[in-house]
Amino acid sequence: MPERTVKDRLIEAAFTLFEERGYERTTVDDITERAGVSRATFFRTFRSKEDVIFPDHDAVLTAIRSRLAGSTQQTALVAVCEAARLVLLHYIGEGELALSRYRLTRTFPALRDREIASTLQYQRVFREFIHDWMGGEEDTALRAELMAAAVVTAHNYVLRRWLRGQTDAPEAEFDAAMASTVDLFAEPGSTTGPGSIVVFRTSQDLDAVLPALRGILGDPA
Repeated sequence: MPERTVKDRLIEAAFTLFEERGYERTTVDDITERAGVSRATFFRTFRSKEDVIFPDHDAVLTAIRSRLAGSTQQTALVAVCEAARLVLLHYIGEGELALSRYRLTRTFPALRDREIASTLQYQRVFREFIHDWMGGEEDTALRAELMAAAVVTAHNYVLRRWLRGQTDAPEAEFDAAMASTVDLFAEPGSTTGPGSIVVFRTSQDLDAVLPALRGILGDPA
């Protein structure tokens, strides 16, 4: 097992104390004492007690942008679905930490507000990408906004169900949620228009599956 970093120790100490004493009654000094580090070390790692609670959104946003940037015109919306999946998998990978965060944010409005602000960051990244994919014209701005909001809403719906213990198959539910989102934006009478998303998981290299994917999208070239 890899050695825990100072950041890991601080996060573990903080969440343990939040569960034992409550968020408001836990101080930075309490956290540093439990983690066995100094206040200076804490503030080199986090800006505030609140920062300990939330995942590294900057790292997740970087991963999303990287996945979107690696797409083509034909695979752009596949990339949107896979990028949204990255966020879901990040939370699932946190396990009990994500569940503890959920309990905290349901209790304190200020923490919930910050969580909402983070969600809007993800939505903005998707909106800008989808708008560019649609051509970036004024007449597609609203459609891109609506589609980005739908993708984030579908993701959050599945995530909340997992956090509440209402599903033990969040990835399968995510696929179904994305399929429903696709239906909302599909062009009437078409399954290959700009409103269509193909959701798939594969262990193969993308270059190996692109020919078949292009055929599905109506672009055999």
